Amino acid sequence: MTATGAAPAQAAWLRIWRRHAPSSLTGLMVAIAVVQAYVVIEARPGDILTGIGGIADIVRRGVPPDPVILGPAVYQSLVTVDVAIIGTALALAFSLLLAFWAAENVTPGGPLYAGSRAIIAVFRAIPDIVWALLFVTAVGLGPFAAALGLAVHSIGVLGRLFAEAIEDVNMDSINALVVTGAGRMQIATHAVLPATLPTLIGLTLYRLDTNVRSSLVLGFVGGGGLGFAINNALNLFQYRKLLALLIVMALLIAGVEAVAVALRRTIH
Repeated sequence: MTATGAAPAQAAWLRIWRRHAPSSLTGLMVAIAVVQAYVVIEARPGDILTGIGGIADIVRRGVPPDPVILGPAVYQSLVTVDVAIIGTALALAFSLLLAFWAAENVTPGGPLYAGSRAIIAVFRAIPDIVWALLFVTAVGLGPFAAALGLAVHSIGVLGRLFAEAIEDVNMDSINALVVTGAGRMQIATHAVLPATLPTLIGLTLYRLDTNVRSSLVLGFVGGGGLGFAINNALNLFQYRKLLALLIVMALLIAGVEAVAVALRRTIH
C-alpha cells in the first residue's frame, strides 16, 4: 500500500476509534466494577441452592399461619404507618423552608444558601436507622425515636428534591413579580408554590411510601410496630406467628402502595 493510500485508511481507523472508544471504555469500567464487587462481597451462588432448604423448612413450620396474632398485628401495622406519617409530616414542614433557601433561583443567598445546602447534605448522608439510634439515647426505645429518625433523614431527601423542583420553575412569573416589587413571601405563594405544588405533593407521597418501608426496618432496632413484632417472632422461633406477620406486612405494603398510586394519579 502506498503512502497516499495509507493516509485515508489511518483516518478511517481513527474515526472508528473516536466513535467507539468511549463506549468501549465505559463498558470495560462497568465490567471491572461488577467483577470487583462480586469478589469483595464474597458472592457464593452455590450457597443459594444449598441453603434454600432452610428457607423451605421455615415456611413449612410456619404453615398454617397463626390467626391469633392478627388482632395485635393490625395495631402494630397502625404504629408502623403512623411512624411514617409523623416522620414525613415533620420533614415536610422543615424541608419546604430549606428548599426555598437552597434553590438557586429564589434563595436570599449568602449564609442561608450555604447553610441550608449543608444541612440538607448532612441529613441526607446519614441513614435514617443511624438517626433513630441517636434519638434512642434521647427519648428511649419506641416509635417516637423511629419517627424522629425518619423525619431528620427525610428532611435531607425532600429538601434536595424540593429545591430541584423549585429551580425548574419558569422564571418569567418570578421576574414579573420582582418587577412589581413583590417580596419573597409573595413570590413563594403566588409564583413558586402554584407552579410546583403537584410535583411537591407527588414527591411527598413517594417519600411517605418509602418511609412506611423504612419504618418496618426501624422496628428491628427497637422502633416498635410490625418490624419489632417480626423480629421477636424470628428470635423466638415462632414460625407460625412469623408467617402470619409477614402476610400482614405484605398486605400493608401493597395497600400503602395502592393508596399512594391512586393519590398521585388524582393529583396529576
